Amino acid sequence: MRITKITHSEAPIASRISNAVIDFSRMTVSIVAVHTDLVVDGEPVVGYGFHSNGRYAQSGILATRILPRVEEAPAEAITDPRTGVIDPVRVHRVAMANEKPGGHGDRAVAVGTLDMAMWDAAAKAEGLPLFRLLHRRFGAGLGPEEPETSVWVYAAGGYYHPDKPIDGLRAEIGGYLEAGYRDVKIKIGGAPLGEDLRRIEAVLELLTEGSRLAVDANGRFDLATALEYARALSDYDLLWYEEPVDPLDYRAHAVLAEEYAGTLATGENLFSAADVRNLRRYGGLRPHRDVLQMDPSLSYGVAEYEAMLRELAAGGWSPRRCCPHGGNQINLALAAAFGFGGCESYPQVFEPFGGFAETTPISGGRVALPEAPGIGIELKPALHSMLRERL
Repeated sequence: MRITKITHSEAPIASRISNAVIDFSRMTVSIVAVHTDLVVDGEPVVGYGFHSNGRYAQSGILATRILPRVEEAPAEAITDPRTGVIDPVRVHRVAMANEKPGGHGDRAVAVGTLDMAMWDAAAKAEGLPLFRLLHRRFGAGLGPEEPETSVWVYAAGGYYHPDKPIDGLRAEIGGYLEAGYRDVKIKIGGAPLGEDLRRIEAVLELLTEGSRLAVDANGRFDLATALEYARALSDYDLLWYEEPVDPLDYRAHAVLAEEYAGTLATGENLFSAADVRNLRRYGGLRPHRDVLQMDPSLSYGVAEYEAMLRELAAGGWSPRRCCPHGGNQINLALAAAFGFGGCESYPQVFEPFGGFAETTPISGGRVALPEAPGIGIELKPALHSMLRERL
């Protein structure tokens, strides 16, 4: 199995929504296709990759640094000698050659995008759904004895929109509940506290017994404001209070963990095992209560994520406390392979990238894993068509 070419482009996910920190009026994502000479069922195997929302496309880094290293590598440097199939872990090492440690940011997103495409291609070559291939490769010692075949998911939405005040928010959340989700998340921090509380209460009125609401400030607050919100949020039985402060302000997280009895969630803007180590050591978070949301497609990919999980295990954290940001198919595959507590979902935003296979609808707040080889890009026809057209 050899790579014949790698193509990449950008795709827009622009919309009028915003969170407490950014708007999405010019948001883009990188997309990658890894073309190979392996033919399965009469078609050459192609692996597709993209990264999660919230980080702009990484075309320059991909074109000038990451992809040339992989394209110039000898076949034996990037394939498994036992099977002859592309080995995404070896590809990761090649892609990161001559890169200094530290500075985790856009580079991590570029490599994570390529990594998704490599795993899609490898799983197709092996004739396995990605979650089973990942469990076979990494599951022993980190995850369950067998990969899980369904995963708890929550509907992330509730963004600020100039034309959708509280009535629009209620209609959006009601649609998620009708679609089979039980738990939902909305944004806070982009409006005064009183207005945010009215938004929270409007959603809570819709929820039935057993359903819960999470809120997300996207790192907007300083510590004093985060504590003010924490005191107000303590009146509600929330699923969690997400990214109240800057993701790298570990001391502020530690203070909040001492003051706020509810669940805190963070990690989607940490992009390396070293960052996760520092959060574990200095963030004061509680392994029995809090939730970590690192996103593989934003943080170098699967190999780095395994390193993150090992760092967490050293501090007594279970994979069950992980619930990746991103709401896409590779995160769902990791959740099943490693036994995470769940996975984010974007039912109505960031299409066609958000959401999962059309063959596996949400039921009772869970989604089943498809058994088709690869990540399952082909099971999202709108996504597959867009990738084929642009790549």
